Amino acid sequence: MDFKELAANALAQNKKAALLVGAAGAALLGFGLGYKYMRKPQKAVRVGVVSQILIHPLKSGKAVPVSVAECQKMGLKSGELEDRHWLVVTEEGNMVTARQEPRLVLVSLSCRGGHAYLNGPDMEELKFPIKQPDNPILNCRVFSKDIQGRDCGDKASHWLTSYFGDEKTFRLVHFEPDMKPRRPAESEPLFPKFEQVAYPDYGPVMLLSEASVKDLSSKLDQEVTTERFRPSIVIGDCEPFDEDSWEEIHIGSVRLQRVMACGRCIMTTVDPETGMMSRKEPLETLKSYRLCKPSEKHLYKMAPLFGQLHTVKKTGILHVGDEVYKITR
Repeated sequence: MDFKELAANALAQNKKAALLVGAAGAALLGFGLGYKYMRKPQKAVRVGVVSQILIHPLKSGKAVPVSVAECQKMGLKSGELEDRHWLVVTEEGNMVTARQEPRLVLVSLSCRGGHAYLNGPDMEELKFPIKQPDNPILNCRVFSKDIQGRDCGDKASHWLTSYFGDEKTFRLVHFEPDMKPRRPAESEPLFPKFEQVAYPDYGPVMLLSEASVKDLSSKLDQEVTTERFRPSIVIGDCEPFDEDSWEEIHIGSVRLQRVMACGRCIMTTVDPETGMMSRKEPLETLKSYRLCKPSEKHLYKMAPLFGQLHTVKKTGILHVGDEVYKITR
């Protein structure tokens, strides 16, 4: 093959390559433009303001109000406090909540300087290290689902057993970062399969508005407070039950995605100030006007709906006073 033929072949191949590259580029440009115009634009509408941020370090224990919190995939965190990362269990590892021991709502767990502190009515404060790597890891159950917890020691066990005054022995466990979390989707199929939690009932974040609580109180002989319903984030400056329609919200640097309503149980009848369970109100009143649609009975059965469960779409920082925006498309 002479020089002229070689040059002609090379030119032909370069032209073919250029045509292929050009065609691919045009296809990508077309796809990008198509995606741009097919995708619906987002719109943020102000719907309220954060009035309270509540962390419940101990499941069923007293809330700790904070002004700033990290909103992580598994829930709220403030310093060494992480939401629902401590759990009371029986000797067999079964969870204990205020449903079984109503006075648990009066127990507070706080953390500072690498130590945890337990406090309760007529009890001396108990201080113990948060990290106790030599203590055994217990196999526990939350709503019949297996999960681990680091035993917090005999002193914590004696404190709880003495507080409840039962013949049964109670133990305290702590969920650590290297432990396998629970998957809410195993109990509630509406949750994405990849979502994970420690000891909450289901979702990492529960949101409730002040107006909804005031609306309920107006129907009761005795007013109730937001603390009775154990929300993570309380929203002010909105109408009652507006939160039911917020499918996706933006607060500060955080994005939350609504999954489902929070179905309420006998625990709402425990007074957070006295630890007494009435077994009647406000649950009966809620049932009179907050039951689900007939098409949703397979999800909620006869549980009245009050508050909304969210997953964390984008982590970030929350402040009391942050404005809340509903995202629409």
